Amino acid sequence: MAEVAIRKRCPWSEGDKLYETYHDVVWGVPQFQEATLFEFLLLEGAQAGLSWITVLRRRDNYRHAFDDFDPSVIARYGDAKRALLLADAGIIRNRMKIDSAINNAQCYLGLREGGSSFAELLWSFVDGRPIQNGYRQLTDIPAKTLASEKMSKELKKRGFSFVGPTICYALMQATGMVNDHLVDCDRHGQCEAQARALFD
Repeated sequence: MAEVAIRKRCPWSEGDKLYETYHDVVWGVPQFQEATLFEFLLLEGAQAGLSWITVLRRRDNYRHAFDDFDPSVIARYGDAKRALLLADAGIIRNRMKIDSAINNAQCYLGLREGGSSFAELLWSFVDGRPIQNGYRQLTDIPAKTLASEKMSKELKKRGFSFVGPTICYALMQATGMVNDHLVDCDRHGQCEAQARALFD
């Protein structure tokens, strides 16, 4: 996706070129591809307890270390691969998060093998279309919502881990299930227009 001209950004993204590009191009754009949603599920889980920029700076390393986020490969990781990941300085070397990624790949495959769509499941918590919020300052944006709590509960029921309500809400924000750009940010209107083009 090409970069767009931005005059006004959400304050959290300013001052770091990588963050600005992520804000301008990725965050808040509706994503329906299963592979993209699965990648964000794993990255948001890796982010737990850390700042998102910590993960974002390692995103390319994660793609390499986790075989381009191919769930069919990740699901088969054994002890040798776990050891390699724990020794990889290019990612967050946390055993619980690495084990969670493997577990979530297995759960994802189980979901698909059962005839369900991961994308349809996630988007069902916003009735299949992006929620357009109208927040004016960062302190207005919640860390979790009723929808993210429901998503978390359902994913946990299906065996997924590192999917608490806050992680789920971050996933929803990143993949455009909610538009949480501040109303005076240029991307708020742009993401809203993208959603209208998809659904209206």
